Amino acid sequence: MRLVFAGTPPFAAAALAALADAGHEIACVLTQPDRPSGRGMKLTASAVKALALQRGLPVAQPATLRDAAVLADLARLAPDAMVVAAYGLLLPPAVLAIPRLGCLNIHASLLPRWRGAAPVQRALLAGDAESGISIMQMDAGLDTGPVWSRRALPIGARETAGTLLERLTALGAAMIVERLGAGGCSTVPEPQSGEGVTYAHKVEKRDAAIDFSQPAPSIDRLVRAFDPVPGAFCESGGQLLKIWRAVPEDRTFPEGTRPGTLLAIDAEGFSVACGSGCLRVLEVQRAGGRRQAAPAYAHAAGMAEGSLLGAGSAVLSPVPPAAAAGHPR
Repeated sequence: MRLVFAGTPPFAAAALAALADAGHEIACVLTQPDRPSGRGMKLTASAVKALALQRGLPVAQPATLRDAAVLADLARLAPDAMVVAAYGLLLPPAVLAIPRLGCLNIHASLLPRWRGAAPVQRALLAGDAESGISIMQMDAGLDTGPVWSRRALPIGARETAGTLLERLTALGAAMIVERLGAGGCSTVPEPQSGEGVTYAHKVEKRDAAIDFSQPAPSIDRLVRAFDPVPGAFCESGGQLLKIWRAVPEDRTFPEGTRPGTLLAIDAEGFSVACGSGCLRVLEVQRAGGRRQAAPAYAHAAGMAEGSLLGAGSAVLSPVPPAAAAGHPR
């Protein structure tokens, strides 16, 4: 089948590789323009672009799909279908109408739950028991089109966004090959239900700020939802401190203890009072530093029982990002 592929992060690159390996003709690969990345802010190609160049596939990086010249170029390709995975640009109706069989989206949720930009993170934040992949026929709405297939994956008790996304990436690649393997759209897709609709709004850095007045299980979910990007954070000694690993803990403390109070430090971690329950912090990263065991940081920072970790929203200065996992859309 002759395809145009549109995607940007590793989630999408896996699907592109699978389609090419399955023998589909990739007429063009669309991906986001190169972005500054790393400490040197060097322009860096997306995972999809890197793979496409490695395989000798033609690449285009338009800033918009509403440009008449871009539309004309896509029309000249005469694709059978367009496959979209975490591309990052909305497809206008004029683009949706170009492929003979329309445009198919690989979406990392069980639609209609978690339509939108950050379904993996929102599922973890909400404490969902499962996630999955939906192969959707795209329409003019935001992830509102009929669904060809859905497949669920259970969310593990200690799942992070990174580990869940890795499993969803493999599943999405397999499902799109399966969908197109029979020659395209040979059955009728199922319209999405109007019930159970939720929206996975784009992740902003402030979303990852830890508020210790919240219950410990909620903070635990936040830490896992934003691992590896952007990383949950709080304030410690006037500086940003990212928390990478933590677990809720059964520990009693005096009534009236201020949330964020350091209750105890031992060889494995330190415990912090929350709005209800407490959080045992195991791994952290100070601004400008590397990930390290929580006790080592506490010792180096001169923290002691009774020290206070503040609300993360008070400190929003950047720290070196962890390796990006990509955000499916």
